[in-house]
Amino acid sequence: MTDEENSSAATATALNNNHHHSLYDDDGRPKRTGTVWTTSSHIITAVIGSGVLSLAWSIGQLGWIGGPLVMLFFSLVTLYTSYFLADSYRVGDPINGKRSYTYMEAIDNILGGKNFIFCGIMQYTNLYGTAIGYTIGAAISMMAITKADCIHSSNGKNPCPVSGNRYIIGFGAIQLIFSQIPNFHKMAWLSILAAVMSFTYSLIGLGLGIAQVAENGTFKGTISGAEAETHAKKVWAIFQALGNIAFAYSYSNILIEIQDTIKSPFEVKTMKIATKLSIATTTTFYVLCGCIGYGAFGNAAPGNLLTAFDKPYWLIDIANLALVIHLVGAYQVYSQPLFAFVEEQAAKKWKVVEKEHKIQIPFLPSYNLNTFRLVWRSFFVVVTTFISMLIPFFNDILGVIGALGFWPLTVYFPVEMYIRQKKIPKWCGSWIVLQSLSMFCLLVTIAALIGSVAGVVLDLKTYKPFSASL
Repeated sequence: MTDEENSSAATATALNNNHHHSLYDDDGRPKRTGTVWTTSSHIITAVIGSGVLSLAWSIGQLGWIGGPLVMLFFSLVTLYTSYFLADSYRVGDPINGKRSYTYMEAIDNILGGKNFIFCGIMQYTNLYGTAIGYTIGAAISMMAITKADCIHSSNGKNPCPVSGNRYIIGFGAIQLIFSQIPNFHKMAWLSILAAVMSFTYSLIGLGLGIAQVAENGTFKGTISGAEAETHAKKVWAIFQALGNIAFAYSYSNILIEIQDTIKSPFEVKTMKIATKLSIATTTTFYVLCGCIGYGAFGNAAPGNLLTAFDKPYWLIDIANLALVIHLVGAYQVYSQPLFAFVEEQAAKKWKVVEKEHKIQIPFLPSYNLNTFRLVWRSFFVVVTTFISMLIPFFNDILGVIGALGFWPLTVYFPVEMYIRQKKIPKWCGSWIVLQSLSMFCLLVTIAALIGSVAGVVLDLKTYKPFSASL
C-alpha cells in the first residue's frame, strides 16, 4: 500500500468510527466541547490571581517608563511561548498526533528522560511556593479586615496592630479539610466562583486607585521609581519586581490542561486565538491596575495594594474577603495536581497505599478514607502553613516563585519542545533567535531570583520568626 492509500484507508476507518463514536473523541475520552470563549475565560481566571496586587509595588520599583516596558516584555514572551506550547499539545502531527493531557506529559512525550525529572522538580517546587504565597496572601487579607473594622469602630483613635499567626493557622485548617476532598479542583462551580472573586477584588482595587488619583488631583510616582537607602538595595528591589511580574504571568504549566478541553480538530487554532485574546486582556488589566496603583500612592505603593486603603472600610472588607475566598480555591487548584501525582507515584511503588476504608459520617454521604492520602496531604498543608508563619513576606515569596518558574516552565521547555516538534536544525537563523531568547530569559530569572532571595534575607534581618503583623 502507498502512503496515500494508507491515509485514505485510515480516513475511511475514521469516518466509520466517527459515526459510532460521536460521543467520544479520538482518544476515547468524552467529547471535548471547548470554544475560544471558554478557553479564554479559563486562561484569564487562571492568570488574574493575587499577582495583580503586587503590580503597583513592582512598577514603583521600576518607575514610570521601566514598569510598563517590563510588563510588555513579559506579555510578549508569554504570548510566544504559549504559541509554542499550543503546538506541543499533540506529539508530531498537529491533527492526529498523540495528545498530552498535562504539561509534564507533553515534556515526557516530546523531550523525555532527564527533562521530565527536571520539569517535575521545577513544577512541584513552584506549587509548594505558590501554596505558601497564597497562605500568606490570605492571612494578610484577613488581618486587613480585622484591622479595618477595629480602626473604624474606634473612629481611627486606635492604630490596631493585628497579629497574623492565628489567621495563617486558620487558613491552614480550612485547607486541611478541603485537601481531603479528592478532585476538589475539578468542581465546575469552583472556577466560576474563583473568577468572580478575582474580578471583584481587582476591580475594587482599581476603582479605589482611580478615586485616590482623583483625590490627589495628580499622578504620583517618578521616572526612576522608588528611592532606596543604598544602590545595592535599589538593584535588589528592581530584580525582585521582575520576579513579581513574572509571577503575575506564570500560568504556562496549566495551558496544556486547558487546551485539553477544546473541541477537536481545532485545538491548536482555537488555543492560539484564545491565548492572544486572554494575554491582551490580562496585560491591559495588569498595566491599568499597576499604573493606577502606582499613580495613586507613588513610591509608597505597598506590596499588597489592598492594604494601602483604609476607607470606605466596608468596600475594602469585601475586596479582602473576595481575595480570601479566591485563594482558598486557588490553593486547591494548584495543590491537587501535586497531591494526585505523589499518590500515583506512591501507589506504583507500594500497593498498600491504595487501601481505602469506608466511613459513615452522620448526615453526609459515605466517605472513602485513604490513610496515605490523609497523612500525606495533611503533612503538605502543615508544612506550608508552618513556613508561612516563619517567613510571612508576600512580595519576596512571590518573587522567588515567579523567578523559579519563569525560565524553565514559561521559556525553556516550550522553546525546546517547539524546536523538537518543528525539527529546527541547530545553528540556523530561527534556532539562534530562539536560543538567544531563552538565554536572555535565563538571565532575567537569575536576576529575579537573586533579588528576591536578597529581599528575604534583608527582611529576615529585621524580623523575628512567627510574629507576622499588620
